[in-house]
Amino acid sequence: MDLLFEPSTWAILAGIGFIAGFIDAVAGGGGLLSIPALLTVGIPPHLALGTNKLAACFGSSMAAFTYYRKNLFTPSLWYQTFIATFIGAVTGTFIVYLIDKSWLEKWLPVIIIVIAIYTLLQPNAMGCHSFTPLKKPATTLKQWVQGVILGFYDGFAGPGTGAFWTISSTTYHRLPLLHSCGLARAMTFTSNLTSLFIFFALGKVNVVIGLSMGLCMMLGSFIGARSAIKFGVQFIRPVFVTIVLLIAAKLAWSAWF
Repeated sequence: MDLLFEPSTWAILAGIGFIAGFIDAVAGGGGLLSIPALLTVGIPPHLALGTNKLAACFGSSMAAFTYYRKNLFTPSLWYQTFIATFIGAVTGTFIVYLIDKSWLEKWLPVIIIVIAIYTLLQPNAMGCHSFTPLKKPATTLKQWVQGVILGFYDGFAGPGTGAFWTISSTTYHRLPLLHSCGLARAMTFTSNLTSLFIFFALGKVNVVIGLSMGLCMMLGSFIGARSAIKFGVQFIRPVFVTIVLLIAAKLAWSAWF
């Protein structure tokens, strides 16, 4: 496609990439900004999805590495989850081409709104002081159930995957919030990278645009992750709830109106 964008267009994509990376590192949901931005500048839908996966890999990898360096994520405890997420993402990415997504588009906003309400009303939804980091791996069943379902969802649909990882890890594994964020960023990187390979094979990735936005997402993710680590739940909770509600509103408007 023609890459002769105006300088202002490149600047807008760069700015949105930075903001999306920041949001993704804190709460998940950066694709709520980046995908519409790519569509708005005239990139076809499937190409926009593939290009966004390339950019998102930069952001999620930087965020995951930042949490890892701060000892908030231990890869050796989650290798089963890595495998399950990979398999789920491969399956979801291929199946999305074979079945009708209309039912998911209509009911996904309802699911996300329920999660937002649960987070607001349940005191321990974002963790509590009694939650401690795991010293040994979670059971294989738990890792596979979570990994396959959320990996499949990211490959199949995608909006809010990082938020789903954060809230389910806190509830399911009773992890402290920052450790849940570290796990979420690592697994979204896994599913992003998996889907990216498939989109590449299908010829649905614009490398130049993806790399340009990806570098900006990487910077935004670095700052976002460090902000989350520094300020903790007091910072993450309002950002998380706000982003989840925005995702739900965006999806509900697209699906029902």
